Amino acid sequence: MRKFSALLALVLTAVLGAAAPVAAATTVKVATGAGAPGSSPTTKTLVLYDSTGPYGWLGEDYAMMTTNLVSHFGAWAAHPVGTYTAGELAKYSAVVYVGSTYDEPIPTAFLDDVLATSKPVVWMYDNIWQLTARSADFATKYGYTWKGFDVSSVSEVDYQGTALTRDPENLAGIMDYAVYDSTKAVSIGDAVRADGTKFPWGIKSGNLTYIGEIPFAYITANDRYLAFSDLLYSVLAPQTVARHRALVRIEDVGPDADPAELRAVADYLSSKKIPFTVAVYSRYRDPKGVNNNGKPEDYTLRQRPLVVSALKYMQSKGGTLLMHGYTHQLDSLNNPYDAVSADDFEFFLAHVDASDAVVYDGPVPGDSAANVTARITASRNDWKQAGLTAPTIFEPPHYAASALDYKTFNSLFGVRYDRGLYFPGVLSGGTVDNSVTHMVGQFFPYTVRDVYGSTVIPENIGNIEPEPFNQHPAVLPADLISYAKANLAVRDGVASFFYHPYLGTDYLKQVVDGVQGLGYTFVSAAAMTAS
Repeated sequence: MRKFSALLALVLTAVLGAAAPVAAATTVKVATGAGAPGSSPTTKTLVLYDSTGPYGWLGEDYAMMTTNLVSHFGAWAAHPVGTYTAGELAKYSAVVYVGSTYDEPIPTAFLDDVLATSKPVVWMYDNIWQLTARSADFATKYGYTWKGFDVSSVSEVDYQGTALTRDPENLAGIMDYAVYDSTKAVSIGDAVRADGTKFPWGIKSGNLTYIGEIPFAYITANDRYLAFSDLLYSVLAPQTVARHRALVRIEDVGPDADPAELRAVADYLSSKKIPFTVAVYSRYRDPKGVNNNGKPEDYTLRQRPLVVSALKYMQSKGGTLLMHGYTHQLDSLNNPYDAVSADDFEFFLAHVDASDAVVYDGPVPGDSAANVTARITASRNDWKQAGLTAPTIFEPPHYAASALDYKTFNSLFGVRYDRGLYFPGVLSGGTVDNSVTHMVGQFFPYTVRDVYGSTVIPENIGNIEPEPFNQHPAVLPADLISYAKANLAVRDGVASFFYHPYLGTDYLKQVVDGVQGLGYTFVSAAAMTAS
């Protein structure tokens, strides 16, 4: 029963900021998305991204991650920067440009509009030199100019009093600056080199905020990605009052669960007046008899009335049930382990390689909306036969599915509680690139409506793993608490974790006490989707 929450936006360092052959921009439709529940009905952000050269797919990946985040604040529109038209910016509350391709041809209309507008502009990484070259007095107006990429090893970004991590293997560089007027050019955070010296991670001057890298590569639960997530409040919702909420989800509960363990968890959380969510799969399968002396097992919730009774008890104690797949495994495939429920993937293929790492392989055989719908329908029937109301929230097993699957989940539920996988083609409207080398994963420190259209309840600090597995280190309560502390950098963010009931309640008590001690208030999943 493992969760692969370690898969985030891991991309090759060599790709970041790499010079690429320039090709003419192609016409791509403007993608649009609605804001998350509770977002401003008047805020709309324009997201522009690079699309030329062999790494054009990376620009779209980063743009998807950006649109996901800005959806927390309101609606958005996105398209390649190459198709920008003069005056377009005026229709939006703000613009975010993601510069991922070195020397991407940027329309002069966009450069001129950025220099002329009073609306907030966020510019990430590459091609700032095109903006400064277009201005006759950039250094005078903004109080700084760029110097060049500093490729020192940087493993920390200090943001408003919080030390956030940055993977030192990310050697793509961070822009360094020459500051001429510190009253105009203000550092938004400091990049800390290995020798302890610092330089601005980004600079805000007037309505222009420049970030010297793209903070979506190699992200972890306490990463400088959180600084960017908070920075969006300054740009899109500057009047936001600080608030820190926490969530807990009880994970991998199936017909094979121990009712006593479920009741013990419910009793503890109820005693603390903590609402919680329970992730339930309705059918247990062990087609090879791995856990039953070679004899296959296959049964549903209806055939385990004591488990159903425990689930109803959890509901009475403040629990909300969500659907965590149908069988949490796939047929008789080792996907990647043993075809046993809660061990394996259901909507994505994976294997364990020779180095004991889990490797994602792509969509399942026969992947289709019909296949997904059939599994969800079968699960709903199981819930009904067990006397349980079918849930309205979905969590794909091991947080993995194809783009087609995610779109189908959205049509069937509209709300997920997870971290998502995102694929090139989804945003641009082209053929979806399902290659695992081009997909990205993303967690959220607040509720979003992602590019698939689903409201996503966040899970962002992981789970307890007492022992190392598949090249992942052990994760203990102190680790989750440290991640929660880092997430305080997000002014209205969450610390959301999940927990396996077979671990007992001791670890759970430690995490809850630690998170509450940081000032977080535990809320229900429903509180995160309130409009």
